[in-house]
Amino acid sequence: MNYKGKGNRISLSCYMVTFSAGVIGALLAINQLFHLHIFGFNPINTAYYYCVIACFLSTCFLIYPAREKDKERLPWYDWALFAITIVVNIYMAAHARESLSKGWEFQAPLVPMICGAILWLLALEGIRRAGGKILFFICTAISLYPIFCGCLPGFLYGSQYSFTQAIAYHSMGVESIIGLPIRVVSDLLIGFMLFGVALVTSGGGKFFMEFALAIMGRQRGGAAKVSVLSSAFMASLSGSVISNIVTTGAITIPAMKKTGYSNRYAGAIEACASTGGAIMPPIMGAAGFLVALFLGVPYTDVMVAAFFPATLYYLTLLLQVDNQAAVSGIGGMPKEELPEFWPTLKWGWPFIGSLAMLVYILIVMRIESWAPFFTTIFLIVTAMLRRETRYTFSTLIDLVFEFGKLMANLVGILAGIGLIMGALGGTGVANSFSRELVLLAGNNVFLLLIIGAITSFVMGIGMPITACYVFLAVCLVPALVQLGLNAMACHLFVLYWGCLSFITPPVAIGSIAAASLAESDPMKTAWLSMKLGAAKYIVPFFFVLDPHLILVGSVGSVLLAVATAVVGCILLAASLEGWLLFVGRINFYYRVPVGLSALLLMYPGIWSNLAGAAILAASVLLIKIFPATNRLSEANIQSLSEA
Repeated sequence: MNYKGKGNRISLSCYMVTFSAGVIGALLAINQLFHLHIFGFNPINTAYYYCVIACFLSTCFLIYPAREKDKERLPWYDWALFAITIVVNIYMAAHARESLSKGWEFQAPLVPMICGAILWLLALEGIRRAGGKILFFICTAISLYPIFCGCLPGFLYGSQYSFTQAIAYHSMGVESIIGLPIRVVSDLLIGFMLFGVALVTSGGGKFFMEFALAIMGRQRGGAAKVSVLSSAFMASLSGSVISNIVTTGAITIPAMKKTGYSNRYAGAIEACASTGGAIMPPIMGAAGFLVALFLGVPYTDVMVAAFFPATLYYLTLLLQVDNQAAVSGIGGMPKEELPEFWPTLKWGWPFIGSLAMLVYILIVMRIESWAPFFTTIFLIVTAMLRRETRYTFSTLIDLVFEFGKLMANLVGILAGIGLIMGALGGTGVANSFSRELVLLAGNNVFLLLIIGAITSFVMGIGMPITACYVFLAVCLVPALVQLGLNAMACHLFVLYWGCLSFITPPVAIGSIAAASLAESDPMKTAWLSMKLGAAKYIVPFFFVLDPHLILVGSVGSVLLAVATAVVGCILLAASLEGWLLFVGRINFYYRVPVGLSALLLMYPGIWSNLAGAAILAASVLLIKIFPATNRLSEANIQSLSEA
C-alpha cells in the first residue's frame, strides 16, 4: 500500500478511509445502475446523489488541505468536516422522498434548512480545496447572486430569492448541488473513472508508451511522435492535463532532448499533446459527459462528433513534429532502444481488447452506464492471467484508493459547479445573458464566435475545464445556437476554447508544468506551445461553421469536408514549420500563401476550397519554375531549424 506514512497528510487512517469511500461509492453505483437492490437498498435518484456526495465530498476534506501549512498533517477540523459531510448528506438522503413529496425545495422545515445551509457551505469549501481560490470566489459570488439579483440593472436582473429560499433551492432542488454535474458523476463517470484507474494500475500506461515507441520510434523525429501518441492515448483516458504531463512527460521529454529537440520544443510538444485529453474520445474527462446531458443525447453521439476534430488536432501536431525534424535533421531513435511491434502488441492485448470492448458496448449495445464496469471486469480478469500484470492484494487496494482520491477531486469540484448552474438557471439570467450577447454581436455569427472564443479563454484561466465548460454551456452556447449554429458543434467549440488557457500565455499552466520538466524558459515554451497547438485555435471555428467536420450530414458531403480539412491541416503544419511535402524548405514569402491556402481549404464552401487549391498550385509552380524565389538566407535556415 502506497500511503505516505507518519508526518504526511495521507496517513494510514486517511488512506483506509479513502479506500473505504472508493469501495462504498463503487458499490452504491453498481447497486443503483444495475438495479440490484442489495439488502433491499433501493434509493430514489436524489437520495443516491446525496450518498455519492457523502462518500466523496467527505474524503475531499481529508485529501486536500485547508491551508498550505496543513500539507504535512491532517488536523482535527478536517476530520470534523469529514464527519459533518457524511451526517448532513445521509440525513438529506434519508428524507429525499419526503423532500420531493412535500416540496422542500420551496419551503422546508427548520432541521432540513440547517442541513441545507451546512451543505451549501461544505460545497463551497470543497471547491476551494479541490478547485482553487479563483473558482471558489466565482462559485461563492454566483451562488449568492439569486439573493440580490432583483436589485441589479439590465440583463443582470433576475428572479430574486430570499436567503432561506436560496438555501432550500441550492441544497434540496434538483438543479443546483445535486444538479446536472453531480448526476453526470453518479450516473456515468464513476464507472469510467474506475476503468481509467484500473487501466493505469494494471500497466496500461507502460503499454501505450511502448506501443507508441514500436510504431513511431524509428521514424524521423520519432521521440516527439512517441510523445504525441502516448500522451494522446493516456490523456484521452484520464482527461487530466497536468497529471498526464507529469507522468508521460517525465519519460518523453528527456527522450526528445536526447534525439536533438531543444528543451523548449520538447516541453511544448508534451504540453500540446497532453492538452488534447479533454477533446479526444473515448472518455474526454467529465466535460464530455456533461455535453451529452446538456444536449440530451447519448454519450456515443458526443464521441463520434468529437473524434474527427480531435484527430485533426493531433494530425497537425504530428505533422509539425515531422516537419521540424526534417528541417533540423532529427532522425529516429536507436533501434536497440525500441521494443518490437508484435511482442508489444501480444503483451498489451488486454488493454487494446478492453478499449475495443468499451467502444463496442458504447456504440453497438449503447449501454453507457454499464459499459465501463464490464470493461473493468474484463481488464482485471485478463490482467490476472499473466504474472507480469497480475494484481496482488496490495495493488488492488491501491487501485481502489486512487479511484477514491480521483472521485474526491471530481465531486469536490462538481458539487460547487452545481451551485453556478443552479443560480444562473433559477434566476433566468443565463437566457438574458445569451440575448445580450446576440444583440452585442448584431446577429453576426463571426463576431459572436470571436466573442465566444475570448470569453471561453478568459473563463478557462484559473478554472478547471469542467467548471469553465459548464458556465459557458449555460450562458454562451444558447446565444450561438440562437443564430442557427449546430448545438453539438457549439458545445464542442466552448470546450475547445475553454481548455486553451493550458497552453496560452500568460497563464499556460500546462506549458509551465512541461517547461519545468524540460528545464526550459516557461514563457518561451508557452509561446511555442501556441504555435504547435495552432490547430486547436483554428479547427473549432471551422467545425462550427461546417458541421460536416463533426460528421453531420450526407456521406458525400462529410467525406469532401474531411478530405479538404485533412489537406488543410497538412498545409497548416507546412506553413508553421517551413517544410512543404515534395518541396522541402520554404521561406517566409511562401509560408504565408501556403498558410492562406490551408485556411481556405478548411473553410466550408466549394469556392473557398478551389481558391485554396489554386493558391497552393501557384506557389508550388513558382517554387519549381523559379527556385531562386525560395532562396533561404542563413538567418532563415537557423530560424527554421531552431526548435
